[in-house]
This record gives sequence, C-alpha cells and structure tokens, in this order.
Amino acid sequence: MTVNQGPVQGLKVLDLSILIAGGTASSLLADFGAEVVKVERPGNGDPLRNWGPFYNDVSLWWKVHSRNKKSITLDLSHPEGQAVLKKLAEQADLLIEGFRPGTMERWGLGPDDLQEANPGLVMLRYSGFGQTGPYKDRPGFGTIAECMSGYIGMTGFPDSPPVLPPVPLADEIAGVFGAMSAMMALYHRDVPGMGGGSNAKEKGQVIDMSLFEPLFRLCIPHVTMYDLLGIIRERVGNDFPDAAPRSLYRTGDEQWLGLSATSQSTWESLARAMGLSDLIEDPRFIDNAARLDNKDALNQILQNWLGQRSLTQLMEELVPSGGVVGPVYNAQQIVQDPHYQAREDIIEIDDPELGHARMLGVVPKFSETPGKVEHAGPRLGEHNQQVYGDWLGYGDAELSELSNKGLI
Repeated sequence: MTVNQGPVQGLKVLDLSILIAGGTASSLLADFGAEVVKVERPGNGDPLRNWGPFYNDVSLWWKVHSRNKKSITLDLSHPEGQAVLKKLAEQADLLIEGFRPGTMERWGLGPDDLQEANPGLVMLRYSGFGQTGPYKDRPGFGTIAECMSGYIGMTGFPDSPPVLPPVPLADEIAGVFGAMSAMMALYHRDVPGMGGGSNAKEKGQVIDMSLFEPLFRLCIPHVTMYDLLGIIRERVGNDFPDAAPRSLYRTGDEQWLGLSATSQSTWESLARAMGLSDLIEDPRFIDNAARLDNKDALNQILQNWLGQRSLTQLMEELVPSGGVVGPVYNAQQIVQDPHYQAREDIIEIDDPELGHARMLGVVPKFSETPGKVEHAGPRLGEHNQQVYGDWLGYGDAELSELSNKGLI
C-alpha cells in the first residue's frame, strides 16, 4: 500500500496548533488518510521540535507525533501571512488552532472571518480553559488541566502526595476528543438529514475544546457521587475504590503483576485457579461489598500467594484458568512482546534523518481502510512548494516573494 487508504482519505486539515493537544488530533486523522498540513512559524517551527530526547539532533517527539503530516511555514502575525492563511482555509475541511483565546480574532482569523471565506469550515479551537468563562484568559498547560480536572487529586497513596502522570495525559486525551468531535461536526455538515446535502457547505461550526474538560469527562460519576452522597474521591493507591480485588502485586522474582477480579464470576474463577476456593464462601469476601470492606486483608492473602511464584509461573497458571492478570511492561518488554508484534503495534520506518527506526503503529484496526504510517515528522517547511502549489497554485515566483518577505 503506497498511498494511505484510511477512512478519511481526502479530508484536508490545517493544523495551526503547537505542542501536544491539537497535534494529537491531527496525528490521529493523518494516520487514517487525512491530508494534514502543519502550519509552522518560519525559523523556529513548532516548539515540539525542541523537546528531547534527540537522535541526530532531531526530536523523537516530533518525529512520531507529526508523522504523516506536511510542514509549511507561514508568519500568521503579519497581514500578508493572514491573507495567505485565509486562502488556505478556503480549501480546508478542518482547521485546528491552539492559541490563547482572542489571538485568532486579533489576527483577523477568527471563526467569523474564516467561515466567511469558507462557510463549511469546521474549526477546532484548543485552549487551557476554553473560549468562555472567568479563566479563559489564563495560560493553561496540560499539567494544570490534570490538576483541576479532579484526576490528580485521586492519584497516589493515602500517605503520599498526589502524583502527576509521566506523559502529557490531559493534552493527549483532549487530542482524542478533538479528533472525535471534528468527525462529528463533519458528519453533521456532510450527511443528508443532519445538515448536509445540497447546503452542506453552509454547515461548518466551531468546537471549543479546553484541556481540562476531556479528562474531567472521564472521571465519570464523581460529581454525582459528591452531589447525592457527599463522597469526595481521595487517593487509594493501586486499589479501585468501587470494586475488589484490583491492584498491583510483587512477584517472587521481583516483577510487578496487575490483577483485576472486579466481577463476582471473575473473582470466583481466580480463587479457584489459585487453589483458594475457601475464600469464595468466606464472609469477608463473599461479595463485592464485603471484599471492599476487607480489601487490605484480601490484598495480603493475594500478595502472599503471588509472591511465592515467578511472573512466568503466574501467567502460566492463572491465564488458562481465566485469571485477568498481566505484567507491568516497560518499552523494551513491549517491543519484544509477540502479541504487540502480531497486531503490528510496532512498525518499522526508514527516515532520512533517523534512518531505520521503530515506532508505535496505527490504532485502532480497521478491516477495510486500515490507514498507514507513510513517513515520520517532516523537516520544517519541507512541503512549502507542494502545498502552496497544489492548494493555491503558487509557483516559484510567488514562493520567492513570500520567502524574501520573511513570511515563509
């Protein structure tokens, strides 16, 4: 497959965002065939290019996060650059931006301006706290979003401070929500009966995506729990507050094993597989409510049994019996795992800057239109000639003029 045959092939996306959230949304769409044009500042480009670690002085973050995208340069702070962006927006289905609220409007590139040029344009707007509300003008990175979403307050152990995730979690989840919401808006625009049909080109809309709200949305029942029961979810370590057993356990060979038996049938299957059938009728563990009340005692029993066996032994003994268990992996173990390999979750690429390299594959798996990784993240402005030529019909003379003015 030499051309990406993903389900959104033909979709044209302008990505003006920086760093992670908007780039995650456009990356997911690019994996599945969208033509994503990354619009970067001349000279410096996206700040993600400066995130380490580096290989041959090239950011590995950039190479993976911006794969399948095209890079052009354009100075959006200059009136001539703004005029060029409007022309590009006329050709696009989706525009993604991640500036502070009001910036695009000051540049004459707000929703009213862009949708006047292209009424069918869907505009996905990222900011820390959204385009409205008393915090809209605050600077906001994912770390603050994670804290204010309610998620961080639940992480860690009761006797330790809260724990921040080692990945830009709020940004990446906002990116997933962004890709999903963009496709919802395009569905509404294009499908007859949903606003589409003969007047489809009049049905673009604006999506206001903060960084804190998608992660807040995934903390599903917590507001209702507080409202009706006065429950404020606090730190519980590796246990799950609403079902047991579920935790991490140390194996006899000093590895870590994840275990979840949070339904009654799964718990009973686990107890039998471990040769501890008497626990099923033990009043302390007879149902989920009892197991939660006695989870410390239950965890100790499980730890004593699991800690006498190696990780390999545990997997061989418990998995065939229906035990829901799995090892805590690092990157080396992921790369070596045959299931990851069989599902093509680790792919190989050849890149002019990285050479031969492996990276994560396309997720999820489509039966008919699977998508593909065509190339790693591009060099800054690598596609200026191609995009400006194909989208706007610019030749060498126009590109030279833009370059001489410092606009690209």
